[in-house]
Amino acid sequence: MRFPSMSARRIGLPRRAVSQILLTQLAIAAGVAVLATGLFLAPLGAQLDDQAMRRALAIAQSAAADPALAAGLLDSGPTADGPVQAGAERIRRATGAEYVVVMDLDGIRRSHPSPDRIGLHVSTDPSDALAGREVMEIDDGTLGRTARGKVPLVAADGEIVGAVSVGISYDSVRDRLLGAIPGLLAYAGGALAAGALAAYLLSRRIQRQTHDLAFSDIAGLLAEREAMLHSIREGVIALDRAGRIRLVNDEAARLLGLTPDSAGTLAGSPLAEVLGEGRTADVLTGRVTGRDLLTVQGSRVLVANRMPTEDGGAVATLRDRTELEHLRRELDSTQGLIDALRAQDHEHANRLHTLLGLLELGLQEEAVEFVAEVVGGHRSTAEQVTEKVRDPLLAALLVGKATVAAERGVPLRLADATFLPDRLVDPRGLVTITGNLVDNALDAAAGSAAPLVEVELRCEGRTAILLVRDSGPGVPAARREEIFTEGWSTKQPAAHRERGLGLALVRRLAERQGGTARAGEAADGGAEFSVVLPEALR
Repeated sequence: MRFPSMSARRIGLPRRAVSQILLTQLAIAAGVAVLATGLFLAPLGAQLDDQAMRRALAIAQSAAADPALAAGLLDSGPTADGPVQAGAERIRRATGAEYVVVMDLDGIRRSHPSPDRIGLHVSTDPSDALAGREVMEIDDGTLGRTARGKVPLVAADGEIVGAVSVGISYDSVRDRLLGAIPGLLAYAGGALAAGALAAYLLSRRIQRQTHDLAFSDIAGLLAEREAMLHSIREGVIALDRAGRIRLVNDEAARLLGLTPDSAGTLAGSPLAEVLGEGRTADVLTGRVTGRDLLTVQGSRVLVANRMPTEDGGAVATLRDRTELEHLRRELDSTQGLIDALRAQDHEHANRLHTLLGLLELGLQEEAVEFVAEVVGGHRSTAEQVTEKVRDPLLAALLVGKATVAAERGVPLRLADATFLPDRLVDPRGLVTITGNLVDNALDAAAGSAAPLVEVELRCEGRTAILLVRDSGPGVPAARREEIFTEGWSTKQPAAHRERGLGLALVRRLAERQGGTARAGEAADGGAEFSVVLPEALR
């Protein structure tokens, strides 16, 4: 049983992964909404300030363009009922400005919304406007914080006689900014709600995919998986749907000849580039299908099984059969000798009885000739087989089968084209195939007029080819596929074993190695069985 971490309990975080993800996404969505609102409000305030200052400047420019205002400034003094005050107030009321102040060259007010301030010096520096420059600013004056525009006041002769200063209350700017906030918050709230809904839907999907596990559980499962994959003594390699490597455990790296250092960098690499073209890549990528498929990688004989995954990829397992092949080769050699000895038992007994009879009759010379003939025949057969078939398992099998054939009165010979080097990947499989075909051929040829069984073993590159011909009645063309089905046989089943397994086993072993097994007609009549095994030699 697992418990939440102390840090999670201290800060009150939920233990379930989906809850943590949902809270994190909601926090991110809220943070983005707040940040976006702040980023929008900051330039909005500056934009409203600029609009207010430009509006104040435009009003000041319009007032300064009135020639009556400049004339009134020159012809009258700073009085509350003078033409300058009347003109400035008319403009202020018409534009909604906070104030329209006209000043002379000394900075003395000639107009003001508060008449008692007419004749007093202005509260802000008028030097720029009196010097002929237009001014926009946000500043504090006697009427509070305002957005201001100041322009020089020019008489009819082009001389600067004063300046016009127009102010717009900053409260109106702030009111516009505050008025925009509710709409902005509505948009932000909508975005936050959409983000929360998306976060909830995403968290539900993650919940289904993670089976509602906590992050600690997921991390524990990942650690356990890594430990298991790298500790088992069976190679595991995972591929995606494009044939790229997802993971390779240590045993698979060893079996495939990949160094442990490079195995960790293979993720994402195409398998065909890592292994190169060949049967191993075909088996692992699914181009060759079946169970317990044999393949060769370097000097190793591997048994591969492939299981597709739901996303279109696959997981393949690899088992090493190299050491087992050496043990099986020794066992089959021993078994072949035992079979040969059993087959020769009756023949040797008959020959010993013959030899004993010759000696008892006093025919010593005939006895010597008889022994020399028997020994020479066995020696020549063994030498012929071992010269053409270099694999000891197959050679022992053929020598034993030749003895059995001789006892049954059916000559067994090797074709002139026979030659097979000692480089078989799966000698046991080829021994099984050859033994079954030779046994069937002996049964078929035993009742013919001129019995004969011929075996041909040869190689073309790394492909092994086996041909077994007999002088029997042959196989009808319509039944040449049927005979390879399990349980089919022309012979009565023995009491101690099931019939109809030999040819089915031959085809199964051939297809397991990526080869074929077929039946046909021999050139001189009878049947010819052919087995082709690609990649059968190292």
